[in-house]
Amino acid sequence: MLRNLFGGPKKKEGAGFAYLFEKFPSFSQTFCIREAMAVRDSGIEFPVYSIRKPCDEPLQDLCDCAGKVTYLPDTFGHILTEDANFRRAARKALDELKELWGSEEEKRRIYEALWLGPVLKKAGVDHVHVHFAGLGARTAFWLNRLFGIRYSVTAHANDIFRDEPPERLKQIFEKASLVVTVSDFSLRFLQDNYPTCHAKFFRVYNGIDTGAFTVSARPAGRPLIVSVGRYIEKKGFRYLVEACAQLKDLDFECQIIGHGPLNDELKAQVAELGLEGKVDIAGPRSEGEIKALLGRSHLFVLPCITGSDGAMDNLPTVIMEAMAAGVPCISTALAAVPEMILDGTTGYVVPEADTATLAARMRSLLTNEAQAAEMAHLGLERARALFDLQETSHALTELFRKHHAIRG
Repeated sequence: MLRNLFGGPKKKEGAGFAYLFEKFPSFSQTFCIREAMAVRDSGIEFPVYSIRKPCDEPLQDLCDCAGKVTYLPDTFGHILTEDANFRRAARKALDELKELWGSEEEKRRIYEALWLGPVLKKAGVDHVHVHFAGLGARTAFWLNRLFGIRYSVTAHANDIFRDEPPERLKQIFEKASLVVTVSDFSLRFLQDNYPTCHAKFFRVYNGIDTGAFTVSARPAGRPLIVSVGRYIEKKGFRYLVEACAQLKDLDFECQIIGHGPLNDELKAQVAELGLEGKVDIAGPRSEGEIKALLGRSHLFVLPCITGSDGAMDNLPTVIMEAMAAGVPCISTALAAVPEMILDGTTGYVVPEADTATLAARMRSLLTNEAQAAEMAHLGLERARALFDLQETSHALTELFRKHHAIRG
């Protein structure tokens, strides 16, 4: 049954707080949904605004948000034509935009801020929180500049490592009330690269409901290997397929769950290596289906890499989910992954793009049940200690209160 993010009894009204997302709900950003539900469960009522509607994405069964999210207009052409005051304000703000960011390339952020500002004021909202220091944060920057509405940001991975010009990130961070990031690795990155904003940076791990996962019974029979993520270069799935080819002498099933532009390429690789019947490029699955798969898995593998374009993961949520399901994990020594998996204790961390080592570690856990069970148990304990949503959401709301993002 879908959970309604906005349902249930009314709690604390008038907190002056709202979430602003670039796209909500998003299939690949379930951590945003979970966090919003947890903040609400802590007793805070808030509206949710989304700049874009999710389109052409697999359906998700984590919560029911139908009709409860305020979406910004798809286009502003008719408003610019019909509303002289909006047009004048936009023209003035565009001059500031060009001065700050060198062009009008981001002019839609101006339109979004001009449309949303009065809506937020009418709703009594004076602070918005955005995930990712990207498009949503740029809109929040202009909400602050044009209407004085305060904002905070959760910074994740490519939004700070690659996608945004450092000079623009610096402006966004300087005007933010606080900046949360999801790992010690990214906290150090922000502190090193934006020292003038050092006092605004805080680490709060993404959280999951660790109690919502059925601990894998590791059933007898054919072992199941699971991996989950978008079919894109930085997830490193090609190396998982290659590693499976080195394990042909073992009996196993590997399901790679996800969707994305490399779908056909991965399927062709499976066929070329003769892995049909062992490796399945299985496509998207709902949150509930993934939980069920983890509940009968023997091994979780995410061989993420630094992409050729510089893209990389930071703190992959799917790893903490596998840990919470009592599944031993193998991933790579990338960004914050070693904060999750303690190499040789709760799983294995291998070098990026090292198929031979990856295959060897997979073989070790597939053939040594006692070792796999011990690592799974220690990983489960670590997930509950570090990533339980009740603890992470409490830390986040306390930061919100300390920095006056929430009234009262």
